[in-house]
Amino acid sequence: MTNGAEMYRALLGINRRPEPFEQYTAAALWTNEHRSARMLDFHLDGSVDVSSRKKESIDRSVAWMTSRFDLGEDKSVADFGCGPGLYTAGLARSGARVTGIDFSERSIRSAREASGRLRLSVGYICADYLEFESAERFDLITMIMCDFCALSSDQRRTMLDKYSALLNPGGALLLDVYTLLAFDEREETATYAANLMDGFWSPEPYFGFLNTFKYEQEKVILDKYTIVEESRTFLIYNWLQYYDRSSLVKEIESRGFLVEEILGDVAGAPFDPEAQELAVVARKPASDRAARNTP
Repeated sequence: MTNGAEMYRALLGINRRPEPFEQYTAAALWTNEHRSARMLDFHLDGSVDVSSRKKESIDRSVAWMTSRFDLGEDKSVADFGCGPGLYTAGLARSGARVTGIDFSERSIRSAREASGRLRLSVGYICADYLEFESAERFDLITMIMCDFCALSSDQRRTMLDKYSALLNPGGALLLDVYTLLAFDEREETATYAANLMDGFWSPEPYFGFLNTFKYEQEKVILDKYTIVEESRTFLIYNWLQYYDRSSLVKEIESRGFLVEEILGDVAGAPFDPEAQELAVVARKPASDRAARNTP
């Protein structure tokens, strides 16, 4: 039987505060057979804002993006973190050439099946978007559902540079993020439950510990999940970076983009300083000279 000292050391480890973005475990969430099935169920439930937004929100976003970026047969679009293709399917109806990238095989399989049923031509690629490369160039790149916030500063720089390389000159980038108002409303907590989150983390019986850590200086939140099964223990780190308007603009423009518009969401709502999310439209300069003149 485990003695008190061993239990104490185990609990110290469970409650240890890591350095910001110390570990990255996204693959354990999105590519695991059990958890990816649960995530897909959330994606496809159009009545909840989990994994994907509600169906009516997605429909508004697709309509706005189609109009805002003048999508049609002469345009190409890439959606990074496309999941089961809820946005890409809608965007493909505009006639644009659409590519979806996601490293969940289950989500990509669902997206391909849906596009087949709908007779839509969408190119789906199962890949870690941090490593994605393509000879194709795009007029619009999207990263939706605040996926950008889940990346470390190094990873975000990698993605912004990748987007710049993949966009045609003058091409647009659309993404959304969580705001500092949302950060302020989060609190540090420590909770524990048998089969935490209704068995989401494993098909086996387990005990789950959730530690939420708040990093005031970096404006980062970590939800750290420690899952203890009979035969193993594993950790899931869910990081989120939070922004105000100026910090987001600074980060994006530091990689050579020109920020064109700040919005309330990816459906074109006006920017709201009291909202928990904001969206940005940025452009790759049409020429190197424009990039050099970026403030």
